[in-house]
Amino acid sequence: MLLEERHEKILQLLEERGSISTSLIQLKFKVGYDTAKRDLRMLEEQKKLKRTHGGALPLRYVAAGKPAGVTCRDFGEIKPNYLAVAEQALSMLHDGEVIFITAATVGYFMAQRIPDHLHLRVVTNSIVMAEELRSKPNVSVILIGGEMDGKGNCYDAFAVEMIGKLRFDTCFLTSAAISPDFGLSIQKSGAIPFWNAVLNASRKAVGLYPTEKIGFDSIVKICPANRLHVLITDDNIAEADLSAFIEQGIEVIVTTPEKNGTDDTSMDDNVNETDSSADGSDMNESKI
Repeated sequence: MLLEERHEKILQLLEERGSISTSLIQLKFKVGYDTAKRDLRMLEEQKKLKRTHGGALPLRYVAAGKPAGVTCRDFGEIKPNYLAVAEQALSMLHDGEVIFITAATVGYFMAQRIPDHLHLRVVTNSIVMAEELRSKPNVSVILIGGEMDGKGNCYDAFAVEMIGKLRFDTCFLTSAAISPDFGLSIQKSGAIPFWNAVLNASRKAVGLYPTEKIGFDSIVKICPANRLHVLITDDNIAEADLSAFIEQGIEVIVTTPEKNGTDDTSMDDNVNETDSSADGSDMNESKI
């Protein structure tokens, strides 16, 4: 098979699957590891994909959110890396804390799996998240009010005012995209005051970012990346993005989906790599 033909088929696989690994390239095209890496490097140089730690993702110029009316619980599949990020976030919780959880798929996974032994006060601006949390006897829920959008979330001036009267031990946030240069970004500007109010009210800010959200920019900026104290992602993160976040002083925790047990290993002063058990998505345009 000619090089150009193999590259064309790699791009076809990438489009079909949403990501591709070097191991899959080796298997499909009967090539060695170095050849698979070289193929991805050449395609990245041609601006046809974005390389990650173990493969590549499609090249996107503007990150999009979910369609109107689709909520955080309306996911077609449980992505292992989203679940691994959520489980790592859960491991950071302590009894008696007051926390804010984002109304995105990865936040919904957190809400579903809060351990029974932890007594928490959880703040949310989503009726969907509140409905999930209210059945947990160990969780006290504060629902932020205001004018709801089509997904059951409140981001307006009433919501911003209420957030200003609260303080959180930790906020767990995500957005349409994050990049070292542009920071956290979303598609619509209306929610920006809300998310900055949440950050201002939090002693610690934790970003929940599967690699599908990393290294891209959406339309409007919320804040610089280094407003986050911790960024949790998975092991497909591109080395360049990982290094850039570390240089900004952000602690990066890298999870490895679909592996049993948890093994926290310091990779750097600001990097931790963990193995998270996972069995199996994104936020709307004005969600973080």
